[in-house]
Amino acid sequence: MASGPLTSVGYIKHHLQNLTFGAHPENGLSFAHSAEEAREMGFWAIHVDTMFWSIFLGVLFLWAFRKAAVSASSDVPSGWQNFVEMVVEFVDDSVRGTFSHKNDLIAPIALTLFVWILLMNLMDLVPVDWIPWVAQAIGIEYMKVVPTTDPNATFGMSIAVFALVVYYSTKMKGPGGFFKELAFHPFPKIFFPINLILEGVGLLAKPVSLSLRLFGNLYAGEMIFILIALLYSGGIVFGIAGGLLQWAWAVFHILIIVLQAFIFMILTIVYLELAHMHEDH
Repeated sequence: MASGPLTSVGYIKHHLQNLTFGAHPENGLSFAHSAEEAREMGFWAIHVDTMFWSIFLGVLFLWAFRKAAVSASSDVPSGWQNFVEMVVEFVDDSVRGTFSHKNDLIAPIALTLFVWILLMNLMDLVPVDWIPWVAQAIGIEYMKVVPTTDPNATFGMSIAVFALVVYYSTKMKGPGGFFKELAFHPFPKIFFPINLILEGVGLLAKPVSLSLRLFGNLYAGEMIFILIALLYSGGIVFGIAGGLLQWAWAVFHILIIVLQAFIFMILTIVYLELAHMHEDH
């Protein structure tokens, strides 16, 4: 696609544009044909590609892990069973080392976040032109395949984590205890308005930092892949250089892909640990 009629700027914009569906002021319910049309659709527009790939990868995760559970054997375990057990044990050890309270939901939440985010991040290793080229061949104009390069996806997950933090903070400490935690720390009680502002900002910063960290790292990685792909339109020499650079960046990017999934998971466990802690701790 880099060698097509698109300019370099047009190529980059095309690959960073989501397939957006929404209510356009002039065209009604339709798919956006440009970034301008997508903006005009407003807040309630849907990024169809983000929704499709995130749901598809979530279903793939459930199917693959269920398959390992159903076919599990203690005699001669398959390679896939060994891999799934290794992932589950890794997440379980992370939870045991970070979460000190009794809650049987924390490990499944952590496992779901880690594997789901890892699968979404791994889509960044698919060559940037392959899936968009197939999509255009069947009449789909835009196709972003890495859900975590869309802030809507990362904010959606972080807001879900934030809701769990508020829920468990209220459940474990009571509404009054949760309020006292926000109003009477870190300064004496007479400064409770200042405490509320400081603690409120800290509370709201949790979902923001979770989402932006994941989005920023994956978006930057995707941008580098797109810039490297531009080299293929510069002839044989630049094409060879682009291939080497793409391979080198993919190898390095594997570390970022796994690390960002792990960071999101471990911070979620930490936030839920703090939500379960009482003042006397």
